[in-house]
Amino acid sequence: MLYPIEQYIPHGDSQLISSSLLWEYDLTSFDWDKSKCIVVERVIERGRPEDYRGAINRYGGIENFREIIKAVRHLSPKDIAFVCFFFKLNKEELLCYRRQQLRGERDTPKSETRGG
Repeated sequence: MLYPIEQYIPHGDSQLISSSLLWEYDLTSFDWDKSKCIVVERVIERGRPEDYRGAINRYGGIENFREIIKAVRHLSPKDIAFVCFFFKLNKEELLCYRRQQLRGERDTPKSETRGG
């Protein structure tokens, strides 16, 4: 069960994250720091509470985890709503949301944007 972020208490210093979230990578040579956005994206999309705790601990706490969330390139609208609510973020802070907005504007026919 996930608790409101204000009530988060680190459970030891476990940095374990389910290997099934990163199934296509060789975790024996995986660069956890270089790939932190991928890890956080997968934890948000498919992670269990233990994966959240492991990722938060691995990346230095809640504030660092929030900063990584802001840099994630792809999240579904549902996942965006979840992280904004749970981690007290504004969707405009998220790179993935801003990218979706730009794609939406680019996909809109010019006649619709000019009102005719």
